[in-house]
Amino acid sequence: MIKLLKNFTKKEWGLVIVSFVLILAQVWLELKMPDFMSEITKLVQTEGSEMPEIIKNGALMLLCALGSLTSAIIVGYFVSHLSSSYSLKLRKNIFEKVENLSIHEIKQFKTDSLITRTTNDITQIEMLISMGLQLLIKAPVTAIWAITKILNKSWQWSAVTAVAVLILLSVIGTLMILVLPKFKLVQKLIDQVNGVIREHLTGIRVVRAFNAERYQEQKFESVNTKLTNQQLYNQKKFAFLSPVMYLIMNSLTLVIYFIGAYLIRDAFMVDKIGLFGDMVVFSSYAMQVIMSFLMLAMIFMMLPRAQVSATRINEVLETEVSVHDGHFDGETKEKGTVEFKNVSFKYPDAEEYLLKNISFKVNKGETIAFIGSTGSGKSTLINLVPRFYDATEGEVLVDGVNVCDYKLEHLYNKLGYVPQKAVIFNGTVLENVGFGESSLEKKEESLQEAIRVAQGEDFVLKMDQKYETHLASGGTNVSGGQKQRLSIARAIARHPEIYIFDDSFSALDYKTDSVLRKALKEYTKEATSLIVAQRIGTIMNADKIMVLDNGECVGMGTHEELLKTCEVYKQIALSQVTEEELERGK
Repeated sequence: MIKLLKNFTKKEWGLVIVSFVLILAQVWLELKMPDFMSEITKLVQTEGSEMPEIIKNGALMLLCALGSLTSAIIVGYFVSHLSSSYSLKLRKNIFEKVENLSIHEIKQFKTDSLITRTTNDITQIEMLISMGLQLLIKAPVTAIWAITKILNKSWQWSAVTAVAVLILLSVIGTLMILVLPKFKLVQKLIDQVNGVIREHLTGIRVVRAFNAERYQEQKFESVNTKLTNQQLYNQKKFAFLSPVMYLIMNSLTLVIYFIGAYLIRDAFMVDKIGLFGDMVVFSSYAMQVIMSFLMLAMIFMMLPRAQVSATRINEVLETEVSVHDGHFDGETKEKGTVEFKNVSFKYPDAEEYLLKNISFKVNKGETIAFIGSTGSGKSTLINLVPRFYDATEGEVLVDGVNVCDYKLEHLYNKLGYVPQKAVIFNGTVLENVGFGESSLEKKEESLQEAIRVAQGEDFVLKMDQKYETHLASGGTNVSGGQKQRLSIARAIARHPEIYIFDDSFSALDYKTDSVLRKALKEYTKEATSLIVAQRIGTIMNADKIMVLDNGECVGMGTHEELLKTCEVYKQIALSQVTEEELERGK
């Protein structure tokens, strides 16, 4: 929690200091009112007292109350501004941090947990600042100030108040011991609830198709019940504090008046009025002391959960980024080249290498394709080019420069990436195709041309609002093939030096696939293309084809060469087409 508070700006610390001064003024005014009350009590009990004097003290009490109210309103405004602005900044920091994390680091946290940390956890911090900051300053100041005012009144009353405070602190301490370990569990259970809901909404079609609604309901019911039971446990324990607090407060008042009755009875007539006034004042101050410790108890209720949330937020912010930004952003001697030099790769938490000693070079205007069985490392290989991961051994060069030396922005501007799973964002067709900073300045005609090349014009023009048709997040209102074509159009619109197609034609029918590849070949003839595919028909016209098997290159060449020299490639080809079709394909 302290680490997060260190991120306060000078302006935010200024608001804290101003709030601190105003809270001090508020406490002073509140503790001044019992003094006027005591004076009024004495005046009422004393013969010959004048009404103007009583009214004067009453007016001063009202002014103190008004001043305290004004101070509280100003402090509330400042603290609300402070908490909301700080939570805004914190959410921004987490979002930017996650943007810089590698795929492996994001997987360590899980998506549902990152969502909880960016929303619910920050809300806990915001609540602590907005409410806890006031209480954290006001409670100890009020307690200490009130105690100094009552210590010299009567040792009997002071002793009774001390006993009441000790009982209250014992109850609070016991509750903290019981509940504190449970708050971390609450946040983890919220992660699980988010995970189940996200899984259900993402896979709603599969759930319905397999008639698995009841199964999903039971799954949700399980985690939801766990969270509810845990929250009930925590709230029941804290609910015990309220009746105990009122019992202590009322009992303390009763005991103070009970002791006061004996003290007044045994005092001389001259001292009786003073004792009565002291008793009224003491009971007021004693309530202030108890309320101060109650405010501290409220902080103790918020602080543990906020502390857990702060720890979870710091885990994200303090995660060391493995993919660091380089420094190179100048001109290169080569254009559109991609080269792998003895590249091997294994995931950080794995023992075995997924890719082993991969070497090749593809020049500007050429197309290289990668094929192999599932799990052979095709997608992993091309993911090393945009630095979703860094090579464990060897070098990956783009335009003759190691990708690790590039500024990431500069590197990404050279690439047009089409992922294995097409991603559609919430927005119009043109907003999706023109996605990213490098495409924002593209004219509408250029974006429409990209859609035409990607063979998306036929279905886009049939939509109600054509290019301005709104697409739902995830592309739930378009088909899988339409999502892939729009995803391909997005890469085309960038006019990059290098295209990366990660099995990006799998959802297309053979006719659309063939037409699209011909249009792409013509439109991107000046660019380099890296294609991962499962279909022989998609890659057979590539300039180079690399065959991967268990992370190793077992064949490299053209389609015709590999049919003669690579048994793995031939087996893949024969599993999809007949020998006669292969012969015709030559």
